[in-house]
Amino acid sequence: MRPEPTKSASDHSVRPSGGSRGLKHAFRALRHRDFALMWTGAFISHTGTWMQNTTVPFVIFQLTDSTRWLGFAAFCQFFPALPMGPFGGTLADRMSRRRLLLLTQAGAALVALVLWAVWSTDNATPWLIVGLVAASGVIFGLGQPSWHSFVPQLVPREELLNAVTLNSAQFNAARAVGPAIAAFTLARFGAGTAFLVNAISYLAVIGALLAVKAKRDVVVTERRGGGTFGDAVRYVRAHTGIRTALVSLSIVMFLGSPVISLLAAFAKDELEVGKGRYGFLMAALGLGAVISALCLGAYGDGIRRSRLVAGSITLFACSVIAMSAAPGYWAGIVIMFVFGSGYVLIASSLNSTIQLLVDNEYRGRVLALFGMSFTASLPFGALLQGSLSDVFGVRPVVAVAGLVLLGFSGFLWTQRTVLASFDEHLTRATPASLLSDSSAVGVAVEAGVGTTPLSVSAKG
Repeated sequence: MRPEPTKSASDHSVRPSGGSRGLKHAFRALRHRDFALMWTGAFISHTGTWMQNTTVPFVIFQLTDSTRWLGFAAFCQFFPALPMGPFGGTLADRMSRRRLLLLTQAGAALVALVLWAVWSTDNATPWLIVGLVAASGVIFGLGQPSWHSFVPQLVPREELLNAVTLNSAQFNAARAVGPAIAAFTLARFGAGTAFLVNAISYLAVIGALLAVKAKRDVVVTERRGGGTFGDAVRYVRAHTGIRTALVSLSIVMFLGSPVISLLAAFAKDELEVGKGRYGFLMAALGLGAVISALCLGAYGDGIRRSRLVAGSITLFACSVIAMSAAPGYWAGIVIMFVFGSGYVLIASSLNSTIQLLVDNEYRGRVLALFGMSFTASLPFGALLQGSLSDVFGVRPVVAVAGLVLLGFSGFLWTQRTVLASFDEHLTRATPASLLSDSSAVGVAVEAGVGTTPLSVSAKG
């Protein structure tokens, strides 16, 4: 028998409201101490992550001169998180999330330090770099569900959408700042320094985890049949909105996100620029994401999730097609800015849709499925597109992927009933997952908090 969503008769639905819209309200979730601490720590940590994420493809391409290796490296970064997802989601619902996060962040810092050591001692090989990247993917899979599961605990439920959006803003602000710093660092000091800065940056998020104290960690009991990962899968099958959000994320990641992995090849072979300007292509992506996230934080509460999801996928698909035809470097900068805007709109809208619809006893495992949709699709897409680009060239491969993605967005616009399921929170009682009273969902509590947005690194 499929589990059904729980409802709180004492609560009211969450509706878009124009009462707290505008740029002056875009940062309202930061008024809460714990959220502000984690937001700041995550921003510093993710800046280091994006320095490394920019440097790894560059050194891999430098060592191999192969887009197949670029795709393989991206595959190894994300795929290990897929089998770890069920374990990470189950752990997030059964043990202290703060304790789990502290362990995974310490492990990820150690991997980053080893990466710096092997590069600085001239012992780096493509296989060794890929192996260390794969290790970070394992850690990401274990820790990612816990990051996402904490957002409702750090802010009141009426601030949830803003908190999710600000998480995306800080992650993508780091996506803008990190590559820009990496471009300077690569040109002036080399890849080793970029790897070392990333290892040190983990101290910021570990410190934030130790400092937060206001909220309590939720550990779900075995009551109401919510104890296994299989129960969460059946729960998702019973919810059209959550199921469609996961499918949409998978398709977008498979078709569109490999552009990021192939950007080093675009920079060198198609746009004919060096490592400094390559970093600024990545920075343009991040800048577009930041501006988009700020606008979403200011005005997104007044837009239905259904329209936001379908519109952002259409915008993203157009940017992928445009990148395949970019005539030069400055056109590439503009296109990557739009690409970043569409990317964060998709990530934030799908994440907030699931956060609004999911019940708390399933939150960790459903958000593990969210991460698995990402980590299952992106590596296979990167591996496939990287291999095909070695044969046919990067431009035609990316063009075909963009056209297929545009076709999916058109199909989604025609499915009015399916799209309406994204707005289910407007017509039913708010899920018990958003209540501050933990007794409404039958949970046990213990100390520990923390949050960060979806990331492409072990930091969550």
